[in-house]
Amino acid sequence: MKYVDEFRDSEKAGFLVREIEALVSTMTLPPDRPIYVMEVCGGHTHSIFRYGLEGMLPKGIELIHGPGCPVCVLPMGRVDDCVSIAENPGVIFTTFGDAMRVPGSKKSLLQAKADGADVRMVYSPMDALALARKNRDREVVFFGLGFETTMPSTALTVLQAEAEGITNFSVFCNHITIVPTIKAILDSPGLQLDGFLGPGHVSMVIGTAPYEFIAKFYRKPMVVAGFEPLDILQSIWMVLKQIKDGRSEVENQYARIVPDGGNAAALQAVSRVYELREFFEWRGLGSIDHSGVKLRETYAGYDAEQKFAIPNLKIADPKSCQCGEVLKGVIKPWQCKVFGSACTPEMPLGSLMVSSEGACAAYYQYGGQKSYKEAV
Repeated sequence: MKYVDEFRDSEKAGFLVREIEALVSTMTLPPDRPIYVMEVCGGHTHSIFRYGLEGMLPKGIELIHGPGCPVCVLPMGRVDDCVSIAENPGVIFTTFGDAMRVPGSKKSLLQAKADGADVRMVYSPMDALALARKNRDREVVFFGLGFETTMPSTALTVLQAEAEGITNFSVFCNHITIVPTIKAILDSPGLQLDGFLGPGHVSMVIGTAPYEFIAKFYRKPMVVAGFEPLDILQSIWMVLKQIKDGRSEVENQYARIVPDGGNAAALQAVSRVYELREFFEWRGLGSIDHSGVKLRETYAGYDAEQKFAIPNLKIADPKSCQCGEVLKGVIKPWQCKVFGSACTPEMPLGSLMVSSEGACAAYYQYGGQKSYKEAV
C-alpha cells in the first residue's frame, strides 16, 4: 500500500538501526545515565512497542514515554463531571470510545451507561450533531477531548450547529494544548531529557513554529516525527545527530504531512470558537496555566458547563496508582506497583491502562510484562 508499506520496510529499518549505532559509537555519552529522548505522543509509544523499536536501539539510548495521550491526562474529577451530566434526565451523552472506561471516583461513563444513563459512542462530533438533529426534544452533549488534533473538528461542529440553528447540542470542552504541557515537563525538577520526538498529528494543525522555545530557551532538540517505524527510527537518528553536533533545532521529519505553518483553516476555526482557560488541571501534572481551552462567550449556548450544574471537584487518584509518575517519565509502566496485577486493561485503575494511546496499555499489550520479568 502506497505510503504505508514503504515506511515498514525491514531492510531500510535495519539500515537506519545501523546508522544509529554508528552515530552513537562516535558520541560522548553521559557517564552516569543514558541519553533520554521523550516521545511526546502516545501514538508514537504504541508504534514503538508494536514494532519492537525500543529493543533495536543501542545501549546508551533510552526512550521516555510522555504525556501526549489526552484521555490519559484527564483528571478524575472531570470524569465525575461527565457522569454528572450524563445522568441528567433527557441527556444523550456522546463520547469517543476510549473515554468510556476511564475510571472516575465512583464510576466510569461505561458504568453510568450500565446504570441507565444514555451514553453513546461516536466517531466524530458531527455524529453527535446528527443525533441532536434527530432528537430535538433531548439535549445532546459531546465530550470534547484531545489536543489541537481534535480541536478543529469540535469547533467546526459548533459552527455548523450555529448555522443550522440547532440549540439542543452542546460540548463539554476538555480540549488541551500541547505547548504548555511540554514546558511543564521541561520545568519539572530532577527530570533529565536530552531531546524530543514531536507529535505528528498535533503539528499537522499547529505547524512547527510553536516548538521553537524548546530549542531556543531550553536548548533541547525536537524532531516532529511520523508514526511508521521508519519515521520513528529516522527521527531518533535526527535527534541524536543534533546532540552530536551540539545543535538545538526544531526539525520536521514528517514533512509529507506536517506543513511548517500548520493548517490555516483549522487554526481559524479554533481561534473563532475557543479561548484559553486561565488554568486547567491535568492528571499527574497538576494545574498548568493556559493549557486548556473553553468556548468563547459568543458560543455560550453550546457550552455544557454553562447548561448543566456540574460538581467541578478536584479528586485525587488512588494512592496505589502511579499514572502521574509514568506521564512525567519518572518511572516506566512496569515499575508501577499495580501494573499487570491490580491494574489491567480489563480492570483498570488508571487511564494509562485504558486509552489506545496509553503507555501502560502499550507495555501490557506488546510485551511489557515480559520486560518487567526480565527487569526483576
